[in-house]
Amino acid sequence: MSEKISDEREEEVINQLTLALGKLRGGMDPRLIPEVGSNLVYALPGAREPGEVAGVEGRIVRLRGSIHPVGDVAFGASDHIARIVLTAMRFDPDMRSAVNIRFSDPLAALIDELSFDICWFDRNQEPPGIRTMDWGVASCCRDHVPDMILDRGAVGKEPMIRILGSDPMSITNTIVMLSSRITNMEI
Repeated sequence: MSEKISDEREEEVINQLTLALGKLRGGMDPRLIPEVGSNLVYALPGAREPGEVAGVEGRIVRLRGSIHPVGDVAFGASDHIARIVLTAMRFDPDMRSAVNIRFSDPLAALIDELSFDICWFDRNQEPPGIRTMDWGVASCCRDHVPDMILDRGAVGKEPMIRILGSDPMSITNTIVMLSSRITNMEI
């Protein structure tokens, strides 16, 4: 691939992620941010390593009742969520974006009611010597890549919901829709 095409693709990924992040800032309920923070990522087509996935440097956190991206959008800014999207891309190369949000039983029930394609994994079943996200995501993607992957956590591991999509705006639209549905809900 020529350097010009590569630069154009990188710029497009950064631009799309930045636009989605702007919409997220205006429409995401901050209660959806987990204690470890969130990250919204978008991979280059054919990405194979975290450096080919753009995300928010330092994650997205809750600050004074709103969501706050800690740093800039950049390639290599996320390892954890980047590995989620890279694993999903092995099963469906078009699933190039992912985000993590807070898990709660009421939120999981709402997601189920809304008929999202979801998959669960149990961290306690993780084989030794394998990274949790590589194993957990792969175990959920064998037949197809679901809309969301959930787990209830484990000792020292926060429960989490991961939303997967083809691009960051589709994921952002899902988060904004969920946010509008949980306004009066205890999560």
